[in-house]
Amino acid sequence: MRGLESVALLGMDVQLPWLSMLLWLPFAVALLVLLVPSEQRALLRGLALAGSLLVAALGFVLLFGFQADYRAYQYSESVAWIPQFGIRYHIGMDGISLWLVVLTVLLTPIMILSSFKAIEKRPKEYYISLLVLETAVIGALVSLDVFLFYVFWEVMLVPMFLLIGIWGGERRIYATIKFLLFTMVGSLLMLVGILYVYFHTNTVTLDQQYSFALNDFLQVHLDKSEQLWLYGAFFVAFAIKVPLFPLHTWLPDAHTEAPTAGSVILAAVLLKLGTYGLVRFAMPLFPYAAIETAPLVGVLAVIGIIYASLVALVQRDVKRLIAYSSVAHLGFVVLGLVAFTPQGFEGGVFQMIAHGVSTGGLFLCIGIIYERRHTRQIKDFGGLAKQLPVFATFFMIILLSSAALPGTNGFVGEFLVLLGTFNSGTLSGAWGRTLTVFAASGMVLGAVYLLWMYQRVMFGPIVHEENKQLKDLKVREVIYLLPIIALIFIMGVFPNVVLDHIRPSAHEFFRVFNARLAHTLDQAPAPTLSQPGAIIEVWETGQVPNQQKVGETGQAPNQQKMPVGLPVQGEPDARLAPPQPRPDAEPTPDEALPERNPRDAYAARMLAVLSQMSAVDSAAQGLATPERRTAALGLSLSPREGVEP
Repeated sequence: MRGLESVALLGMDVQLPWLSMLLWLPFAVALLVLLVPSEQRALLRGLALAGSLLVAALGFVLLFGFQADYRAYQYSESVAWIPQFGIRYHIGMDGISLWLVVLTVLLTPIMILSSFKAIEKRPKEYYISLLVLETAVIGALVSLDVFLFYVFWEVMLVPMFLLIGIWGGERRIYATIKFLLFTMVGSLLMLVGILYVYFHTNTVTLDQQYSFALNDFLQVHLDKSEQLWLYGAFFVAFAIKVPLFPLHTWLPDAHTEAPTAGSVILAAVLLKLGTYGLVRFAMPLFPYAAIETAPLVGVLAVIGIIYASLVALVQRDVKRLIAYSSVAHLGFVVLGLVAFTPQGFEGGVFQMIAHGVSTGGLFLCIGIIYERRHTRQIKDFGGLAKQLPVFATFFMIILLSSAALPGTNGFVGEFLVLLGTFNSGTLSGAWGRTLTVFAASGMVLGAVYLLWMYQRVMFGPIVHEENKQLKDLKVREVIYLLPIIALIFIMGVFPNVVLDHIRPSAHEFFRVFNARLAHTLDQAPAPTLSQPGAIIEVWETGQVPNQQKVGETGQAPNQQKMPVGLPVQGEPDARLAPPQPRPDAEPTPDEALPERNPRDAYAARMLAVLSQMSAVDSAAQGLATPERRTAALGLSLSPREGVEP
């Protein structure tokens, strides 16, 4: 591990474009596969697998070279692409996108290896589609230019369309068209929202030019009604991708008809792009709307958890059952995000990764028995544990992780989500606790439908003669299931391996979110706002949270040791330690605030306190000038100057 970290640091010293290499290497391998004759199937498989393993190795180099104690984007690259429209090739990774990228590059060779025997029709085109899809997914996860993100967001539809439409099941055309229509409708709404904000960016750039840079989007001032409409446009696009109830109906069909690798990449990564989009774009850009709609979204998430669990109970197709379990698990992710607490946010992001591992593993297991029996109907199985004891063991471990057994990855994320929701101030106190109770019942239902399915498939007498001829796992299948098992226990027993990367980025999210919300509420911006979740805690308690208390809970590292940002290569070092709040500051009385709803009143109270503190603290930290305060906030005045958000 230390060797991989040294390689990454050496590459940064010589300014290697690590992230571009990771992004475009799968596409380069796809071009090589394109040159191989279709008849040479062994060479096609070997080249695709070797290329994907090389990408995975590069991904782990970036993982071990990633500085977990920095909040800002790392491995950043920014080059003018279409300058006349303010479009740049701007990419970078933080702790949130890091693990989603690692999950993508890890699962791609697993999917290719699992397809060696399953894909007989057009294997060349199949491997090209997987590799192009990998490029598009990584591109969407690392894009810091909104136009670039939208391009990758749309490009990933093409290979997924082909994977389902060509190598899918009997109803593949229906599933493909349904998937495409749902996604395209949401994408068009998001495009309208992107263009609306884009045509306001000339008011925040120094040269008064339009820009698609995420930095500039974050500085555009939008009133409350604008935020509500724009958040709705972004939210629908991302909620369809999640999918969130009631926009989930395309997913069971897509999962059921897709080939095994298609189901794995869809469940493990593509669905997470919906929740990732909420975190990276919708919530920071429109914080007022995100807060106002949080109770409604929380209700939809809990309905999705319970509804999908109940529907999964009555499924006869084991693959369709796992598809509905994805809807339930992603409901936990959304619930954690809209709780707007550090625990809920970190739990939601952790659950994105945990769900990708466990549900991806479940689809791999279903693919293994489908290759042997060519059926997915639960009634056609029974007693398989006698014939396939090794498979039964692997299947049980992965299934228990999906059922959130303590000690596995599934438990950590869902527990943090429930903890964060229970303490949420945005979900109106008792209402947040009510949602927590109903969401916890979804965990119970999840254990019921998963264990009942396992009992019917793996235990009991063997009633079908075909099942007596089944053979246990092959070496190839054991090889690609072992990394899944390893991640289940590593993330379950040592969750800080992942959380240590997520936590600084979560703090940065809340810092930018709070500053944007301050601007929306027409209060003086608080450039030294550094406590994650400060507004949320004030909404619930009416008091400014104590810095030491946050540190004692383990939710925030030592703020004095945490640099605000890591400068982009070639830019001056703008790291600034965030100032500490004064413990003797008193909240502004309520009667000094204008009439507004309770959440606005508490937010305004906190902002008034912070504006008082920032005057003294900014001078103490040498941040008296607007330029230095802008740098401390982590936002630049133009796409060519300043610090990354």
